[in-house]
Amino acid sequence: MTTIYKIFRFREFPVYADARIFITSAKKIFRTKFPKHEQFSLLQQLCRALDSIVLNIAEGANRGTDKDFAHFLNISQASLSEVVACFDVALDNEYFSPSEHNGLLKNAEFLAYQLNSFRNSIVRALRK
Repeated sequence: MTTIYKIFRFREFPVYADARIFITSAKKIFRTKFPKHEQFSLLQQLCRALDSIVLNIAEGANRGTDKDFAHFLNISQASLSEVVACFDVALDNEYFSPSEHNGLLKNAEFLAYQLNSFRNSIVRALRK
């Protein structure tokens, strides 16, 4: 996907694309697994945290400095940590199986690695 306007450069970042895939797949799983009484509590919190991952990548990419961008990538990582905590709570409540939990964690770890690597590359460039 080629971005027409560089103001939307975040759409070209692999971590942004992978985060979108992660979010979509996680939401599909949870929309079918969570009981009705969780629709307005844990599930909403999970969805907000999932969305926050890509929203902060996008917002940070259009900030004035790379230092700001690195800060927003930190926020994305924090949101991902919140997502993992929601996964753990859902597992504790037996909303899905341990094998499904492990699959979600594996995908979350890969995304965390990408976010951390991307942030570190920006921070290294700032130090030059």
